Amino acid sequence: MKKNNILISPSILAADFAKLGQEIVAVDKAGADWIHIDIMDGHFVPNLTLGPEVVSSLRQYTKKLFDVHLMTMPANNWLEPFAKAGADIITIHLEAESNVKESLKIIKGLGLKAGLSIKPSTSENTLKKYIEYCDLILVMTVNPGFGSQKFMTTQLEKIRNIKNMQKRLDINIDIEVDGGVNKETSKLCLEAGANVLVAGSAIFSEDAKNYSNLINSLRNHN
Repeated sequence: MKKNNILISPSILAADFAKLGQEIVAVDKAGADWIHIDIMDGHFVPNLTLGPEVVSSLRQYTKKLFDVHLMTMPANNWLEPFAKAGADIITIHLEAESNVKESLKIIKGLGLKAGLSIKPSTSENTLKKYIEYCDLILVMTVNPGFGSQKFMTTQLEKIRNIKNMQKRLDINIDIEVDGGVNKETSKLCLEAGANVLVAGSAIFSEDAKNYSNLINSLRNHN
């Protein structure tokens, strides 16, 4: 049972890469709303992850939305390849492109939802001139590039401010949080105004038989 339209987007960065297809099937059956796919190119962040060909091969395992988070610089080079690979949402980093508005327009022109993410060190005030072009704002509550980091409580005020910005502008966007989200921190994020929770190790670190309980605990924080 979903609660107040709260969406859970498990991050496959924390899944078993030897059986990614099976992991996606498992979280799909367990009640995931979206599948979060972190893309790193070794430029914006030091790590490397998945390319469009791998994402395309994973598309067959679920009909759930592919929530693709580009931690790449530049981002524009990857918009069309990941759209063709099966992305439903593409989120870029504000810090990674010189013409953010144009990038968001390109994503929408590809028929996808457009997201914009900011690192912990970036002020939410930088979003003001772009938010009306977005379908989603992704707040990083850890520094991008590595999994299993500790949640930064300093980012909760940022989430609250973005929620207030959304209300003032009267626009319909999702507010997503990524980084250190677990049963305890999920409650803080939801109270601050987020409605989409990305969780990696909080789900995939346990046996697949428990994925449903873990997803429900994030949604209901109980």
